[in-house]
Amino acid sequence: MSALGSFIWSIADQLRGPYRPNQYGTVVLPFTILRRLDCILEPDQATVRELAAKFENPNRLKVEVKKATGRTFYNTSNYSFANLLADADGLADNLADYIDRFSADVDVFEYFDFKKEILALEKAGLLREIVKSFGKVDLHPDVVSNSDMGDAFEYIIRKFNEAANETSGDHYTPRDAIRLLVDLLFAEKDVDLTEGGIIRSLYDPTAGTGGMLSLAEEHLLAENPDAKLGLYGQEYNPQSYAICKSDLLAKGHDATNIAFGNTLTDDAFKGRQFDYCMSNPPYGVDWKQYAKAVKEERDSAGPYGRFAPGLPATSDGQMLFLLHLAHKMRAPEDGGGRVGIVMNGSPLFNGAAESGPSNIRRWLLEKDLVEAIVALPTNMFFNTGIATYIWILDNTKHPDRQGKVQLIDGTSFWTKMRKNLGAKGREISDADRVKVVRLYDDFEDADPELTKVLRNDEFGYWTVTIERPLLDEGGNPVVNRKGDPKPDSKKRDTENVPFTYGGSTAGAAAEREVIQAYFDAELKPHVPDAWIDWAKTKTGYEIPFTRHFYKYVPPRPLAEIDADLEKQVAKILDLLREVEG
Repeated sequence: MSALGSFIWSIADQLRGPYRPNQYGTVVLPFTILRRLDCILEPDQATVRELAAKFENPNRLKVEVKKATGRTFYNTSNYSFANLLADADGLADNLADYIDRFSADVDVFEYFDFKKEILALEKAGLLREIVKSFGKVDLHPDVVSNSDMGDAFEYIIRKFNEAANETSGDHYTPRDAIRLLVDLLFAEKDVDLTEGGIIRSLYDPTAGTGGMLSLAEEHLLAENPDAKLGLYGQEYNPQSYAICKSDLLAKGHDATNIAFGNTLTDDAFKGRQFDYCMSNPPYGVDWKQYAKAVKEERDSAGPYGRFAPGLPATSDGQMLFLLHLAHKMRAPEDGGGRVGIVMNGSPLFNGAAESGPSNIRRWLLEKDLVEAIVALPTNMFFNTGIATYIWILDNTKHPDRQGKVQLIDGTSFWTKMRKNLGAKGREISDADRVKVVRLYDDFEDADPELTKVLRNDEFGYWTVTIERPLLDEGGNPVVNRKGDPKPDSKKRDTENVPFTYGGSTAGAAAEREVIQAYFDAELKPHVPDAWIDWAKTKTGYEIPFTRHFYKYVPPRPLAEIDADLEKQVAKILDLLREVEG
């Protein structure tokens, strides 16, 4: 639990009465952001006011402020938390003036409809006390680190959503899960992130409150303090967007790199590619409401569009983000890119052969983009206990990894938390994280019970249609004009034939040969009148993760089971005797 977050949330107790608990966040969140920015700007306020009086052109003023303060954003108002309370009668107007006079890139308060809240607080007689309370909290980065500030925002959001009986999973990802994702994203052996003056870019299309971007930057700077990491993101939740953008402003990043909007219908960075991409998209979220726009883009963009490989069912859009990120990787000729994305289990296997999901997997595997998939422990996220997986994509794989996918079973690497946070009762400790990354690094020399390295073609299969003849009343096959037997649709069946059947390593190229061998060995002896309808053969890809790590547990001996049953029967009889007595 964040002590700072708990303290800030306690300020909300003053809102009791005029505000319901599920409305506290609409006041607490924007005031926290405002006070954070106020603490950052306070040392240079006088300088900025002098520059504002001298330079009326906003572009020129921005340049001069950057020279004088090193910051890209500023506020030219004569008000701040230091003097807002001096004019009690004009507090609401002066606070509104303060918000209005931020530089144009500080648009975050619009997404809270903050001026409306100011008037509501003034009407309820609460504005003065709220401003006074926040004015006592020092949120300067020298006092409250960016990491602690992020924890505080996440705590406030969780409390807000608990009060509203909503989930917080759409807003942020647990930091222990992010740290593992970041470690894997930056774990490639032949990428030297410690060289002087390196410049990299990182993109999150579901940025939330910015937790992934922040921790990735922390990781890189810990390895190389001189590195430069440009952070980019897009977020469609107004409050999360505002928090994310204000966080980057506080760190001195270019705030225009954080965009508001729906990534799937309006890519704010169209045409841009990045060194690293990461995301925790929403699971099982219906995208029917913008399916028309997605399909129109797919149809108009042609074979090279981001959704060209296929579309998942409209009941779950997470594979759309998977495709989006695959198209956001920097091109191989420009140095290549890597992707880390957290998803639930359905993208591994959902959809039959040649369905949208299967075709997406086929495209990713045939393009040799999937490098590793890591199964995370259950009960890792705040709003769900389901199984989740980290996918790592790379379009410039190390030569040892080309044509292969590494599966890592990380479900046993967790530490029990002292207190559950929603559905989250487990966390990945530093030691757990090191073990998983070591399995990744060791690759084919790692523990075979915890990791498997498979060829891309080992995930492919053909769905084959098997026909049997239609018989007349006399039991004879019915034939068509050419003398071929007509199929009986009631006896029609399908078989899934792995690319690797019979030890084949030729992949899709050996379709006829492998299918025929399977038919001759597995089906013909049992149904000699059957045949293959080759025209209906479909190609599919699935990643049966659980099957590869299945451990057979033999049933208990019958004698042991009988003994237990006899004990239970004896207990029941004793209870019946007591009732009868």
